[in-house]
Amino acid sequence: MEELKQRTKKFAVDIILFCETLKNCKATSVITYQLIKSATSTGANYRAACRGRSKSEFFSKVCIVVEESDESLYWLEVIEEANLSGDPKELTRLIKEAIEISKIMTKAKDTTYKNLNGK
Repeated sequence: MEELKQRTKKFAVDIILFCETLKNCKATSVITYQLIKSATSTGANYRAACRGRSKSEFFSKVCIVVEESDESLYWLEVIEEANLSGDPKELTRLIKEAIEISKIMTKAKDTTYKNLNGK
């Protein structure tokens, strides 16, 4: 749990720093806002999930984490396809990290759902 808290926080900080390297154009301000919002929400909601008072509350927050990490991946893919990155190597690393976080959180969500529903 602590490792994932640190990992999701690092992801948010890395995204903030990465956004400073994006090419300057009309689209980047919107994309940067959305990406930073979803990346920071990933970590914040994971922390909230860990503090959940019940399995149902944990499940609810983890569902948000899955959505936010997937949204972060979406914006990173948009940056890649629109060729907006000034640091393609970091972009590739962040895409891989977003995929990994999404997979981990989806597994946690699915496991919690099965436990809640006795399946």
